[in-house]
Parts: sequence; structure tokens; C-alpha cells
Amino acid sequence: MKKKKETKASETHEESLFSKEKIVTAMKGESIHFALGLLMVIFGVYLLLAFTSFFFTGGADQSLLEHPEPGELARTDNQIQNVAGPRGAQLAQFLINGCFGISAYAIVVFLIVAGMSLMKAYQFNLLKWFIGCSIVMIWLSLALAFGVQPFLTDSFIYPGGLHGYNACQWISSQIGMPGMFLLLLVTAVLFALLLTRKTIWVVRKALRPDLSRFKRKGKVQPEATENSGNDAIHPESAETVEEPELRQPEEQQMSSQAVATEEEEKAEEASEDTTARPFEQEEDEEPSYLHSSHSNDTRDARVVELEPTIAEPVASRPTVTVETTSQPSEPSFEISDEIHEDDEMLHGELTQPYNPRLDLEHYQFPTLDLLKNYNDNVPAIDMEEQNANKDRIIKVLRSFGIEISSIKASVGPTITLYEITPAEGVRISKIRNLEDDIALSLSALGIRIIAPIPGKGTIGIEVPNANPHIVPMSSILASRKFQETTFDLPVALGKTITNEVFMVDLAKAPHMLVAGATGQGKSVGLNAIVTSLLYKKHPSELKFVIIDPKKVEFAIYAPIERHFLAKLPDGEDAIITDVTKVVQTLNSLCVEMDTRYDLLRKAGCRNIKEYNQKFINRQLNPEKGHHFLPYIVIIIDEFGDLIMTAGKDVELPICRIAQLARAVGIHAIIATQRPTTNIITGTIKANFPARVAFKVASMMDSRTILDRPGAQQLIGKGDMLYLQGNDPVRVQCAFVDTPEVERIADFISKQQGYPTAFMLPEYVDENSDSGSVADVDMNRLDPLFEEAARLLIYHQQGSTSLIQRKFSIGYNRAGRIMDQLERAGIVGPTNGSKAREVLCMDENDLDMRMKGLKE
Repeated sequence: MKKKKETKASETHEESLFSKEKIVTAMKGESIHFALGLLMVIFGVYLLLAFTSFFFTGGADQSLLEHPEPGELARTDNQIQNVAGPRGAQLAQFLINGCFGISAYAIVVFLIVAGMSLMKAYQFNLLKWFIGCSIVMIWLSLALAFGVQPFLTDSFIYPGGLHGYNACQWISSQIGMPGMFLLLLVTAVLFALLLTRKTIWVVRKALRPDLSRFKRKGKVQPEATENSGNDAIHPESAETVEEPELRQPEEQQMSSQAVATEEEEKAEEASEDTTARPFEQEEDEEPSYLHSSHSNDTRDARVVELEPTIAEPVASRPTVTVETTSQPSEPSFEISDEIHEDDEMLHGELTQPYNPRLDLEHYQFPTLDLLKNYNDNVPAIDMEEQNANKDRIIKVLRSFGIEISSIKASVGPTITLYEITPAEGVRISKIRNLEDDIALSLSALGIRIIAPIPGKGTIGIEVPNANPHIVPMSSILASRKFQETTFDLPVALGKTITNEVFMVDLAKAPHMLVAGATGQGKSVGLNAIVTSLLYKKHPSELKFVIIDPKKVEFAIYAPIERHFLAKLPDGEDAIITDVTKVVQTLNSLCVEMDTRYDLLRKAGCRNIKEYNQKFINRQLNPEKGHHFLPYIVIIIDEFGDLIMTAGKDVELPICRIAQLARAVGIHAIIATQRPTTNIITGTIKANFPARVAFKVASMMDSRTILDRPGAQQLIGKGDMLYLQGNDPVRVQCAFVDTPEVERIADFISKQQGYPTAFMLPEYVDENSDSGSVADVDMNRLDPLFEEAARLLIYHQQGSTSLIQRKFSIGYNRAGRIMDQLERAGIVGPTNGSKAREVLCMDENDLDMRMKGLKE
């Protein structure tokens, strides 16, 4: 009887635990969030109507609201004129007159913002909005009570509410009216500083006004012309300076100040107005969807403690623990005022950092509603299955004379990890050799034994779940870990066996090898990589080079050509499918890599991150050829087919990119379904430290990819091993279907993009025939011949792609113009991967050559 009571008590306890867990899971569901958000929006609109109507009907309703008779407001003929009825009138009377005055509208704003965020119609950072609305409401309440209240003594409305009136009266009694004004001013400036860095520039302008406008009204001394040559004049404004100014002694100490003229100041103010941007785009330039209140910020690691019994194993009480990830700190952003030696032509005070996203300032990041949600994405613990597996594991080990002291189960979406602690004196190799026996006992589709688990004193047995669950891409991208990541190139692959979001930084990988048999999730994994990058990076920060020998796998990304794709200048399609174009593209990327290294060398930087930071801080001169460098991610599918058709022509540039391109922001991802040694050579493996292995057919294939067995024991359908370092991590790849990718590509393609795809530099094969220049007909010069010549003289760089970009013409026409320029002696012959030498040094020399051509 006692045992039965204990059994019933334990079952009752388990049922209560599961009921609580179901309630918590239901509260996290999307339907609950949507319903709650809808109610908040409706209530916010209701308050908006009540507040607005209060200003017109509050006087008539005041006597009824302040001294109502019992039950008077509940009657149908209550005589309340507010459009929101007596309850709305009461709310308006309380929140406006009784609390915060007109600033109570901030409550309406926050309710609508929070409701929209919960409904996923728009995405906001609710913490920032709550703090901001609260500060605005309190400050505005004090400001209205201080500045407006004295003039509305006969009105029924308190502009600052009783809160503002009482607080203003007390503060004024302590620090006086001037002190109250200064306090309001300082708090307003500090709050504006939190919103935008432009506040610093405005305050500096206010504290140090420019007096040059008043100086222009006086006469200029004749001696000023002698010192005018020492003044640094900006090239754009040099022609507009008619009278030089007499420099003051203080100004002679500021070498970076330009000659102050009215025309310069107008141009300066216009440029500052165009570069200034609101807070949402200046601070960290995070995508709007990253500030979602609906974030799966928990790891949902379901850990079940299973204690083995010595005599007869019985079901023990499970304990479920949920761990949360800590929120990372906000990265500090600091602008350096150090001037680089290449910036001798840049003068004047630069207060605004360069923002590469302003090229497409209205670009909107894809929203989470483009992805599909699955109801079964949260794995539920089947205690019957867990206890049965535990009993079988204990039974098999005991039959071979192995005793264990504890066993613990971590339930993931598709795999459950059983951690066992063997008794004293048990050899690990003895358990490792029982892999097939345990699999037979569990009737499982392949198990994997980790003996021991790195960093723990336990042995792991990975067992496939009877009812696996899908890991949707939407749950990965909505997680706090992805939203608040500081990775340069965040790649979200899926979830681990402990249900934790698994992410890697491709910029630190720095290259990735993906392999797996056909139909095991390799293409879905590549789509997950591309999707996670599209959700995090702006088109100005990232470009893809996609090589698809199958011609159909990545065609869905063709619509985003003008936003994210890169191609050769003469390429028709941005998705490269022709083998000859593949070789040209890879060699063109090598040219781009060499060009970027030259820029880094001139800038004195070691990697792309330092270089872009200097360029953003305006420490590099664009007139010297410097420009913002986007990351380039190369994705090559069916690498084995390319090796078979092109061989060394493909392998050599790939190896060169893998060895050198990391520092300049070029990263490669190659995928193959044939992980053999003639495809994945030793050189490839040495330069691709990050490996992703889906299920393969044999142990030999697993050793080729991971240098160890294990990939042949995976269960397929996205089950994979990720290796970067010593030990592989088992991950269930996030599932993103083709229709989801199509919706994302369509969403991006409908927005404003660049005129063309990102053009890679031209590549000229040194072994190709270059004697065709002699056949150029100089009697039929291109109409753009002279303009192109002046362009190359100005830049002192002979590049076909430069002509193509500046004049928006095709590559073939630009190539013919370059051949004519070479025949005319304006540029030199091709010099391998480097730009042509410009032989014509100035426009006078060009005019003489043009006269000779016309004669």
C-alpha cells in the first residue's frame, strides 16, 4: 500500500510538472502574443480617442466626473460627451489632469508600439521604447507645468498634470526658477545625446559660433593676399574664392581649417544636412527586425535526471531545468580624430562618420513573417520513451558487467544525449566497444558514443528520438542569441542536442567545407547559411558570388542580383553556371584580393575590419582610391563536378583564396556530395578548417571530411556534425524551404537596389593572344573615347571596369574603348592582373594626341 501511495504521489507530481510546462509553453506561443498585441493596439486607439475628445468635452464633463452621484455614470443617460464614454472620460481625466498632462500621449504611443511588436507587424526594441517614452512623458510633464501652466489659470486642463505641477513647485522652491529652466535644458540635451550623436555637433555649434560671416562684411587688408597661398582650399570650392581672408593668429594654429567663405559654409551645411540621419540609422545600424520583443531567448535545454537503480530499475522523478543565455553588452562605438597621411587633401572638421548604408538608406531587412512557423518546433519530453531507453541502456551495460552511478538525459529536437557516469574501475574502451549492442537493444537507427564527453567526466550516448521535431529557421532568427550577436558574418546553422541555437562567425571560420550524401540536407544547409546572412547584413556590407553547376539549385537568388550578388563585368547572369565563367570568376576574385591587399597596405591596416573602421571614421581619402570594402562570400555547390571538368584551373585559385583572402574579407564555402580524396584534397582540407558533415555512406567518407568517423552514423534529414577545432558538435540543421527563400528574395528585389550587380575586376589571361590591338580601327573612334581618356588621366588608372561603371555601358563596348586608347598610346598594354599604365600624364598631352588623331 505504501508503495502504491508513493507511486500515485510521484505520478501526481509529474502531472503537475507537465501541466505547468504546458502552460508556460502555451504562453510563449505566437497566438497568445498576437492576441495580447491586438488588445494593446485596440486599447491604445481607445485611449487616443478619449484623450483627444477630452480637450473638447472635458469642460462640460468636469462636474460629472469630479462629483458623480452614485450609479450616475453607469446609466445609459449619463450625459457624458466624451466619444469614449464615461470610462474613457475617467481615464482621460485621471491620466491627463490627475497625472502627466498632455505628455500622457506617450502611453498611447508605447501601447501601440508594443502591440505592433507582439503582433510582428513591426519590430521594435521595447526596452528602449519604454525607457524613452517614460523619460519623454516625465520631462514634458515638468516642462509644460513650468512654461505653459502659468498662462492657463482659467482652463480646466492641467498641461503638465498634477504630477508636473507639484513636482515643478517643489523643485522651483529648492533651486529657483532659473535653476528649474537649466535643469530642464540639461536633461533635454542629455536625452538627445542618447538618441543621436548629432547632438554633439549642434551643441558645439551653439557654444562656438562661426564669426566669418561677420568678417566678410568688413574690408580686407591688402596684406591678406600674401598669406592666402598658405591657406588650404578644398578643391571643390577653389573656383568660388574671389577674395582671400586675413587669418587670425588663433586660426593659424589650426592646420585643418579651410578658408571660410559664405559659399563654403552653405555647401558644408548642405552636406552635413544630407549626412545627418535619425537615431535608428546612426547608432548601430541594426536591422529593425532585430529589436523584436518576441525573442526565443531561452536555450530550452531540457535536461532530465535519470538515476539508475541497483536492484530493479524503476521510473524516477524527472526534473526539468531551463537555462537562459545572458544578454551581451552593447558594443562601444568610438570615432577617432587621428588624421592619416593619405588625408592631406581632406580639411575641415568632420563630425559625422561615414555610413555605407546610406547608399540604400531606405532598405528594409527581411521580416520574420516571410518564414514559416511550425507548431512542433519545441520538443516535448516523452517520459515513457526516456525511461524505457534508460532501462535498456542500464540492462545492456549490466549484462556486460558494467555498473554506472548516474545517468542524465538531454532532450534535443531529433537526438537525446544520455550522459552516464561509470562506476569506479570501469574502462572507457569497454563501453565504447558496445556501440552496436546498445543500438540493437534500443532498436535505434544508429547511435553514437562519445567517450568521454570533452570537459566532463561522463560518457555520452546519442540516441535518435522516436518523434523528431523540425527546427524552423524562424525560431533560430527570432532567438536573442542571433538578434544580439556581434559576429561580423553570423551564420546560424540550427540547434544542438541541448536545444541551444548554434551559430558561427564565418569571418573567423574563415572558410567552410560542406559535404554529405544526396538528400541528407546539404542544399538546405547552404540556404540556411545564405538566409541568416541576408537577415543580418545590409547590401552595402555583403556580396555573394554563387557558383551553381546544377543551374537550378540557387536560381532562386537571381532576383537579388542588384542588392547582394557579384559577377564579372561581361557576365549575363549573376548565378554562375558555365565552367569557363567559373574559372574566370575565381581568377577575378584573386585580382580583387590583390587589390584589397594593396589598399590595406596603403592604409596601414592588417585586416578588413580595421580598414573599414578607418574609412568610416574618415581617416582614408577616397581620392586616393580608398573605398568601403564589403565582405564577399563565395558559395560553390557541386565542387566535385567542377574538379572533374576543370581540375587544376579551379583548384589553384580556390586554394589561393583560401590561403590569403581571409584578411581582406573574402570567404569561401564549398559543398560536394562526393567526399573523396581526389575531390577534397589535402590542400583543400588544410585551408578549410570549418567542416560541416551531413550523413555519408561510409566511414571512409567521414574520415575524409572530419578526419574521424561519426558522419556515417547520422540519421539524415539535416542531422550534421560541425567541426572547427578538436571535437565535432552535433547539430540539427535549421529547415528553410524553397518557398520561404523565394519570398525573402522577392521581398528584397522589390526594394531600391544598385544600378547593377557588384562588378568584379576584369581578368586577362596572360597566355591569351594580345595581338588583336593592332587590328583596331582608329578611323571610327567611339563617341565616349575622349571622355574615357580624360577619366583615366584623372584617376591615373587604366581599367575597363572603371569605364564601364562611370559611363554605364556594357563590358564589350568598354573593352573596345580600351583597345582604342591603347592603340592611341594613352594607356599601356595589359599587365596581368594589374591595371594598365596611363601613359598620358595630363590633359594638355591628351589634347595634342587628339589633334594628331584628327589629322
